[in-house]
Amino acid sequence: MRRGDAARAVGSALLNLAALGGLVCIVLVVLSALCNVSLIMFKTGSMSPTIPAGSLAAVREIPASEIEVGDVLTVDRAGELPVTHRVTSVAGAGESRTITMRGDANAADDPMPYTVTSAREVLLSVPHLAKAVVWFSNPWVLGALTLSASALVTWAFWPRGGGDRRPRHGSRSSRERGRTPAGAVAVGGIVCGITSSALAPSGA
Repeated sequence: MRRGDAARAVGSALLNLAALGGLVCIVLVVLSALCNVSLIMFKTGSMSPTIPAGSLAAVREIPASEIEVGDVLTVDRAGELPVTHRVTSVAGAGESRTITMRGDANAADDPMPYTVTSAREVLLSVPHLAKAVVWFSNPWVLGALTLSASALVTWAFWPRGGGDRRPRHGSRSSRERGRTPAGAVAVGGIVCGITSSALAPSGA
């Protein structure tokens, strides 16, 4: 394989990787906008072993009328970080509910009940992923990734020379056609990723 072909192969692989990351960002932003789904990080082990410390979880906002005993909910607290525990009792009617909660690793319910009109239900969690999210959220890392992805997108759309090797009648090669959608997804991912980083929820 010639050096130029090897460089193009590596560039295409990196561009496809950037496009995959961009697609994930786009999906997360769409889910957040349409389904009220967001991400939270667990700093403590009060929900161990179900959700150990350092986990990343996807949560969906639900009205108080849908809360049931056994649900794992994230509840906001004034002046403090949100708490994510399991519901042990539900009381009340109308638009609000008074609930008690307990961490799976705790021996007793939380000291005070919570009166809520809505809460965030934990849909799924992935252990140990929060550290990676914190690392990628570092401004220096985020800036480096943005510059790298931008360079890849520029490479993807940069006109290729080649004289007689170019396809006739103005048609593009299959390699060039493959770079264009990947570059477009990467561009969308960069924009959505930067936007979503400013809207990321607090850790629980």
